Amino acid sequence: MQKRKLGKSNLEVSALGLGCMGMSFSYPPFPDKQEMISLIRAAVDRGVTFFDTAEVYGPFTNEELVGEALAPVREQVVIATKFGFRFGPDGKQLGQDSRPEHIKQVVEGSLKRLKTDVIDLFYQHRVDINVPIEDVAGAVRDLIQEGKVKHFGLSEAGVKTIRRAHAVQPVTALQSEYSLWFRRPEEAEVVPTLAELGIGFVPFSPLGRGFLTGKIDDKTTFDGGDFRNVVPRFTSENRKANQALVEQLNRLAQRKRATPAQIALAWLLAQQPWIVPIPGTKQLSRLEENIGAVNITLTPDDLREI
Repeated sequence: MQKRKLGKSNLEVSALGLGCMGMSFSYPPFPDKQEMISLIRAAVDRGVTFFDTAEVYGPFTNEELVGEALAPVREQVVIATKFGFRFGPDGKQLGQDSRPEHIKQVVEGSLKRLKTDVIDLFYQHRVDINVPIEDVAGAVRDLIQEGKVKHFGLSEAGVKTIRRAHAVQPVTALQSEYSLWFRRPEEAEVVPTLAELGIGFVPFSPLGRGFLTGKIDDKTTFDGGDFRNVVPRFTSENRKANQALVEQLNRLAQRKRATPAQIALAWLLAQQPWIVPIPGTKQLSRLEENIGAVNITLTPDDLREI
């Protein structure tokens, strides 16, 4: 597996990471926990060193899964998790909370669940309009100085927020949705800003929540608890309207002896050397397919066609 550095930081990770959310959150049905532990370890065996989770996934259970799976290989991998919400005694989400005192409570729980003494990359999960981003960055800076966190990240943040946070504590990575199907980071000047500041980019949903795999069409139905049931892009009409994009990917994939998913990931990897997509999966075959994207080279003509 090729390696990449996230921006100008010294944080080196595999060119593709593994998003672990869907293993126990948002995309039912969920497989047996031991199955997912085996899948995460299979990813390690295949060269993946970058694993993404969050406190809110479950809540808590996804961090526990990742912690248990990676404990035997902790020194070989980079674990990213996220803070920014509060929960009731029953685990019900009660809204955003990025107050410094709350961040310092959250890190203790995450460290315990992840079975580690340091979090490699600690993201603010969503910008909290009630807490100045300078206070958030300062709290994470304190955790870095205490040795509990190595790197600070943001998720779904805009350009102004990124700049303000970076001035207090250098931001190692931004995690936001980015794919051939969702290009807003380009339109919102996020990508040029990351390049200017030397910040890495970690696209989530790099396969358009499964749409770019070519396995979903306007007739596909989702499990009752599946997040995609409430996403406007996944109405039957919108899926039908966007089918031409997948057909174009499929034509190029056939020429490259690849799959549409591999072309979609290769396109992201070709955008910048500091972009590290984190596709998620619950299947070993899909994991291996995604990893294969790292070995696909898209020519300038291919990129223009896409």
